[in-house]
Amino acid sequence: MNGSDTSFFKIIEDSDCLHYRTGDEFKLSGAMLALPLGRAVCVTLVEDMKKIVTGKNSKKTDSFYCSGCNGYVRLTYEPRNPPDDGSDIKGDDIDTIANLLTDFSFFKTLDEDDIREIVSHLKLRKLNRGEIIIRKGEPGTSLFIILFGKVEVLGDHGMSITFMGREEVFGEMSLLSGEPVGASIKIVEPSTILYIKGKDFRNILAKLPSLRMYFARLLAKRLAERNLLKTEEFSPGMVGQLSDMPPSELFQAFNINQKTGRLTLQLPKGSAMLAFREGELVRAEYDGNEGKDAFYEMLKEEEGRFKFSSSGLSDEEMAADEVGDFMWLLMEGVRRMDEEDEGL
Repeated sequence: MNGSDTSFFKIIEDSDCLHYRTGDEFKLSGAMLALPLGRAVCVTLVEDMKKIVTGKNSKKTDSFYCSGCNGYVRLTYEPRNPPDDGSDIKGDDIDTIANLLTDFSFFKTLDEDDIREIVSHLKLRKLNRGEIIIRKGEPGTSLFIILFGKVEVLGDHGMSITFMGREEVFGEMSLLSGEPVGASIKIVEPSTILYIKGKDFRNILAKLPSLRMYFARLLAKRLAERNLLKTEEFSPGMVGQLSDMPPSELFQAFNINQKTGRLTLQLPKGSAMLAFREGELVRAEYDGNEGKDAFYEMLKEEEGRFKFSSSGLSDEEMAADEVGDFMWLLMEGVRRMDEEDEGL
């Protein structure tokens, strides 16, 4: 096994195992093993995994049993090489790709100069059938555009959700929300994929309001598909945990549903409040901050409780200016979190 290669293991059957359960996933990169959250290391299983990836286990299979102790587990095994960094698009190729993309719905609201600017940030990858381009639970790093080919969207336990083809995009939800990727994407026929790094994507969105509107509509569609936008879920007196619905998704749902009311939260640094008027944010308070700064601080939180009340806003709030364009606020908040993570 090349030290830079990565292999993924998933338990698909267990019986009286002391450490693990069906559904637990592992990632082995060189000598580094990433365990399921809260699980202990089982030396026996680690050695079995290493034998599989180094070829010392003579049985050629995509699933295997651990050598076991009192119980046993059966695992699937999938090797995956490091992702291809892709190739830059330069010179005449920029014009060629720009012409191809002109009819894509993603680009129809943009003029020629805007399209060329976006293409200058794109990279191109060619992928074969069976390759996994992004995996559920991983951090989102890029927005992907299918130039040619077909992919399959996979949920938990590899369940097929839908298929996507030419001109469709994916990867945007994790970039806009800052949350991990919500589904795996598998190549089902040879495909040519364009992609743009998350930081470049957010910079371009900040410059192009029409593109923000496109992604606002796309985001609404994606969230609806994930059953996050059902009106009954946001009834008066609704309560919940941020561990079940993180701030970015929660706030987006109120915006897209055009809700009016107050969202109060109990967070690690104290109480917080958001006031929405027909989905637009008109007031935010948290940890001594107000407006945009309060909103950005709330986005960072991962634990806490929330409650929604549709009782009427005050006259002042009903007449107040919006804190800012909601999609811009969301992207700016995620950008700031990225910079903090990078130590900038």
